[in-house]
Amino acid sequence: MKQKALSILILMVIGLGTGFLFLRDKHAPALTLQPENGLVSVRRPPVLTLEDPGTGLKSLAITLSQNGKVTELVNESFAKGTERHQVTLDLAKSGIQEGPFSLQVEARDHAFWRNKTSQRLDLKSDLRPPSISVLSTAHNVYQGGSGLVLYRVSKEVERTGVQIGKHFFPAFQQENGVWACLFPFPHDLERGDFVPRLVATDLAGNERTGGFFYNTLGRPARADRINISRQFLDNKMPEFQHYFPGTTDSLELFLRVNREMRDSNRARLNKLAAQTAPRPLWQGPFLRLPNSAQRADFADRRSYYLDGQLIDEQTHMGIDLASLANSPVPAANSGVVVMTEDLGIYGQCIVIDHGLGLQSLYAHLSSMAVKVGDQVEKGQIIGNTGATGMAAGDHLHYEMLVGGLSVHPREWWDAGWVTNNFTAKWDQAMGQAAGQQ
Repeated sequence: MKQKALSILILMVIGLGTGFLFLRDKHAPALTLQPENGLVSVRRPPVLTLEDPGTGLKSLAITLSQNGKVTELVNESFAKGTERHQVTLDLAKSGIQEGPFSLQVEARDHAFWRNKTSQRLDLKSDLRPPSISVLSTAHNVYQGGSGLVLYRVSKEVERTGVQIGKHFFPAFQQENGVWACLFPFPHDLERGDFVPRLVATDLAGNERTGGFFYNTLGRPARADRINISRQFLDNKMPEFQHYFPGTTDSLELFLRVNREMRDSNRARLNKLAAQTAPRPLWQGPFLRLPNSAQRADFADRRSYYLDGQLIDEQTHMGIDLASLANSPVPAANSGVVVMTEDLGIYGQCIVIDHGLGLQSLYAHLSSMAVKVGDQVEKGQIIGNTGATGMAAGDHLHYEMLVGGLSVHPREWWDAGWVTNNFTAKWDQAMGQAAGQQ
């Protein structure tokens, strides 16, 4: 008898709880829409999300109205316990046309009195991708070098720039509406695989891909043999021990630094590219470290040997310049400091942003005289050369980066190259744009 009474009591509690839930739930299903701006396309259709954490969703009906035509898009029911449902509306099958339209959404839940959401959503379909008009000409790009393209886009966009393989380099809109994009020819990309494409995606998600005339010029690969001594390992590797506390063997530590840390440092520099001004902050050619001799070149394929045995291979992404110890280092051009820190293999490192994704890097410094956020002028002393990081002796490791990828610095030191490949093209395209306004 006691067991039977207990079972009845449990059933009564469950029944009362269920009844309370169904009677208590007075909230209609909640509705959210993406995209929030209501501008949609076939590529980016509207996505509706319904939520009812009370008794759960029961039914959903959606109709589309445009130019007097009403089309049923959704009519479905849900099992009890369905608290959330998301639906992507297939505009391609709806026969939608360009212009305004509305969605009528009706949703009910499982509550006793069937809470109902009835909402009209006014949206606009944009089915035409933006057009791209290239203004610049003569895009001659060396392997490992830089290029500039200037163009107009017919409508407001959320994303535009140059796509090269897996890399995307954003363009920056100038005050007169012209878009400017600096892009690199990655040093490790073969000429036949270098196919830059202009991309523009509007606010509705429509995307246009276009080409522009360009000419590629190859650079011969350079090889460099680096002989690592036991003394170098014993003297230098302790500086990196705290990065890899579990690695005690000096050779193993060297390999981890030369591989893992190098990749991590490059990834950090790649992300730093986002911290750039939308306009050029520099003028004319960039400065080279005065009274210095070159010790290593850009994109050298380095082979590392220990006791005559090949132990590693890496690519040197910059130019090494040697002068007197602790020589003052000038800012190569005007810009804003975006990094001053100890960066792994680079040691004490400064990065200056020059706008449009163009940045200069100064590594292995013994001291730094600027801080993040400082505006610097061309020739201003920012630090002194040194041997911090993975350096065997006092020198400056200097890099130029476009969109986070290292490019050949010698181009930017060359006044003629800067004039022909940037200044003249910029002035011509901007003048042409002004004449079209």
